[in-house]
Amino acid sequence: MRSSSPKTLLSCLLVVACIAATFAAYRWYETRYIRPFNPQATVFSGENLQLPVNLAGSGPIRLVHFWDPACPCNAGNQQHLAELIERFVAQGVEFYAVQKPGSSGHLPPTLQDLQPLKDVPGADQLPAVPAVGIWDKDGHLAYFGPYSEGAVCNSANSFIEPVLEALIANRPVAAAGTLASGCFCSWRTTTEP
Repeated sequence: MRSSSPKTLLSCLLVVACIAATFAAYRWYETRYIRPFNPQATVFSGENLQLPVNLAGSGPIRLVHFWDPACPCNAGNQQHLAELIERFVAQGVEFYAVQKPGSSGHLPPTLQDLQPLKDVPGADQLPAVPAVGIWDKDGHLAYFGPYSEGAVCNSANSFIEPVLEALIANRPVAAAGTLASGCFCSWRTTTEP
């Protein structure tokens, strides 16, 4: 029987080390960025949600984007949100953003036009993000919920465009509570009840 040469043994160890490193990198990426789609529905209720005092009352249509920088689900809706801004700012819709309290991070450059809000009364009761609240010209909450339903978010499956189009056309919308399944992250911290 032939004995293995040191070069063959070293080559085999190098191949095994590469396979182990590739597997470890894949597992890290999978646990960090890949979320299994949860088909369980989330109830979005905006019954306690209000605009801050300085924005409340009559005015333009106001869209408030609720987000958590640590949520991997943001990646799917940020392009969609940029498209909404591009399309509806010219029609008088104002766009705002509320970042999860205690989190740190920044919106991408395409979303820098969102005006930051520190606090929205009732936001502490949000079930999940990314989510959106839309107030009509009279200051009434017309829609609260996710951008869309399903594993991905884009204009093809969006709830937002029809709501904004109806409000711009002065048609009433009353959808302050929705039930949807999709890619969401919890808004509430684990220390809250």
